[in-house]
This record gives sequence, structure tokens and C-alpha cells, in this order.
Amino acid sequence: MRSAGDKTLGGAETPPTSKYDRLIAAARSGAPALTIVAHPCDAASLQGALEARDEGLIVPILVGPQHRIRDVAQAQGLDLGAVEIVDMPHSHASAAEAVKLVREGRGELLMKGSLHTDELMREVAAGATGLRTERRISHVFIMDVPGHAETLFITDAAINIFPDLDAKRDIVQNAVDLWAGIGLGVPRVAILSAVETVTTKIPTTLEAAALCKMADRGQITGALVDGPLAFDNAISPEAAAIKGIVSPVAGHAQILVVPDLEAGNMLAKNLTFLSRADAAGIVLGARVPIILTSRADSVRARLASCAVAALYAAARRHAASAAAV
Repeated sequence: MRSAGDKTLGGAETPPTSKYDRLIAAARSGAPALTIVAHPCDAASLQGALEARDEGLIVPILVGPQHRIRDVAQAQGLDLGAVEIVDMPHSHASAAEAVKLVREGRGELLMKGSLHTDELMREVAAGATGLRTERRISHVFIMDVPGHAETLFITDAAINIFPDLDAKRDIVQNAVDLWAGIGLGVPRVAILSAVETVTTKIPTTLEAAALCKMADRGQITGALVDGPLAFDNAISPEAAAIKGIVSPVAGHAQILVVPDLEAGNMLAKNLTFLSRADAAGIVLGARVPIILTSRADSVRARLASCAVAALYAAARRHAASAAAV
């Protein structure tokens, strides 16, 4: 599907209008990222990888039982073309081999197929053979919310259950680096809690205040950070004005840092199911970005996940080349 840049009746190209379409168009303009796809053995995961290939976002290498992958492709009418398939007997072996290929430099991105997230992330997090770095691994939802002017990042709503202050510093920095890496500029980051005042009765307000001071001291870089902020004060200029909050972030936040996984998961799903938002997903902090897709994801969300990861891979590739000069 090519919703961005389609031809009008007069022959001119229309500019991409939605937030996801702009990201997909930007990624399509660069070189596709070599992507290791772990165990794409159902229709949704295989179709997602092949659609991203057809859009020019990624070049997939499929890792899994070859006969199952080919059977799914035939049943769904999917064209595998010249896609490389690394034959592995089952999902655990597929996850281990996919991570191994990334470690060997065969891929810039890792993409989850039809295996459980825990199964893949266990291989990613393995001490001797995984993809860990000094940075805490965290997840970012890239939300396209109808009626909201800007892309929203929500983090972390999928990996860290009750992150401590040090983990939250990495969670914030991962999201900031992604925002800048895909060309969106300097983000406004809101550290969310239930209220906008610091109180010992709500420990997450103390952590929010500490994170803001860490940003002041250069322990978090590349962003405007404010908190604690309640959700309404973070995204609504009117709500922030009523509360008398004067801040470049309040009312205009672009990255929402949630107190814990439960709060983030509920926030993202509320936006998805009540506001009909799309939610793309990326895991950061490992050696390469990891694309997490779900069978419930729309086609646009799957493509947006691949587009964001491809843009970030291109930025990392450019940074590595510049550093080598």
C-alpha cells in the first residue's frame, strides 16, 4: 500500500498528510535497512515483513522453519521472491539464530515474528550471547492519535515493570535519542504522575523531579524535560494554563514517560481503543533497534514500526560513518 505520495488525478503527487505517512515517506526515501526477522511463521508477521520490503523500508532475512514459512506464503498468496531464508527447526532456535546474525553484523534491525516477545527478548538479554549494551533496554510506543497534531511517544509500556530512577534515566534517553534520530528535532519530554506537584505521598513525583534535575546536570541530554506533570497538563495547553504551569513542555509534550508499565500499557491501549490511535512499537537500548509488532496491529502501524526503525538505523549508520572519518 502506498498511501503517502499517491498520484492525484492531475498527475501531481500529493504530500503525505498523516503522521505515519510522513514517517513512512521519509524512510522510503533512504536505503532500506537489512533486517533479521525472527520466526515469521504466521500470516500477520510474514505479511508485515514482506509489506515493509515492498514499501522499500527493509530488506528482510527470514529466520525460521523454511517449510512453515513457505506454506504460510503459499496459503496467503504472498510473494517471497528472492528473500533469504535461514532454516531453523523451532521458535527458540529461530530467536537464538536471529540474535546471532545481528551480533555477526548481518543485520541493522531485528524484527519479531510469530514467537512470544519473552522468547525473543530472553535471547536479546542473554549476557554472553545477546545484544545488551550499557543502556537499559526499553520500549517506545509511537502513537498516531486522531485529532492530535503531533506524534506522541509513550515509554515504557512493555518492558520495564517498575523501573527505578536509574532505569528511568535510560528510558528517557532512549526515547530522546530515537526522536532526534528519526529527524523530529529536540523533543519536549513530560515525566508523568497523578499530579503536577512534588509530594512524598506519591513517590513517582520525587522521581520526576530528580529526572528533571538530571537533565539540568547533563545526565539526560538532547531534550526539554519537565515533571511531574499529570497527563492533561502534559498534552493540553488549556489544562496547563488553568493550573498556572509555565513551562515549554506543559501542554505541548511529545514524549510521555509513564511511572510504570501498568500505567503506560493502560494509557497506550486507551488511546488505541477509545481514540482509534495507531501504535507502532520499537525496543531500544540493545545493539540494534528491535521492531515489535502484534497480530492486532494495523497495516499502517506495522509499516510505521519498520519506518521508524529504518530511519533510526540510517541515523546510526551515518553517525558511525562520521565517527570513522
